[in-house]
Amino acid sequence: MRDQLDEIQKHLNDGYGRAQELDKVELPKRFYKDVAAGPADDGFVVTLDGRQTRTPGKKLPIAVPSAAIATAMAEEWAAQGEFIDPTTMPMVRLVNSAVESGEAMVPAFRDEVMKFAAGDLLLYRADSPQELVSEQEVIWDNALMTLARHFGVSFQPTIGILHQEQPKATLDRLANALGAENLLTLTALVSVTGLTGSGLLTIGLLHKLFTPDFVWKAAHVDEDYQISQWGQDEEAAERRARRRKEFDTAVFAVGALRA
Repeated sequence: MRDQLDEIQKHLNDGYGRAQELDKVELPKRFYKDVAAGPADDGFVVTLDGRQTRTPGKKLPIAVPSAAIATAMAEEWAAQGEFIDPTTMPMVRLVNSAVESGEAMVPAFRDEVMKFAAGDLLLYRADSPQELVSEQEVIWDNALMTLARHFGVSFQPTIGILHQEQPKATLDRLANALGAENLLTLTALVSVTGLTGSGLLTIGLLHKLFTPDFVWKAAHVDEDYQISQWGQDEEAAERRARRRKEFDTAVFAVGALRA
């Protein structure tokens, strides 16, 4: 599962994961004064001193189908100080990734979510300690039951890490639940999947079966148990806070696009 996540992040480096590399180099100076967002012929755009923004790699013009997303991007651009720090611009990076990926990546992004769903976090359970086993049962069984009832499917969870094949009918029906989503929505869903390690939680979130807070909690059952036993260091806490911001940004984008 971690290998799959690494592959996703390598691809998203074209526009989204790029920030993880940029924070190691000298940041560019802010080159603009005025930031605005508004409608255009092809959607909604952000302008810097009157010029439409472009992606950092392929220099493609950026337009989005949602005024709320354009506004969020404009707020990130406006919030920059003397230097432009991409790590503080999650919406801009998310949109950059979608635009630079292009429509040809829609099937691949859908497949990435389904790869996680087929071997999902929720389906592989610990056999000990009992406190963790019980927590997984309470939270993850609730999630699986909700999905099963909504989509009319069944799951085969297992104990341990040996691969457990899921029913083909289940995977086909879940894949159909992603079939109509556009490039930007799927880019956001890939981000949610990578951040949570769960395609099933992502699909449930998309269909409003789970709240964002429930998804985040369910995705961190194991980590939270470890924290309860050993505590959490400052660096790990900061990393988790950054990931939550990325998660919230992707969730916002999905909601804005489906509004």
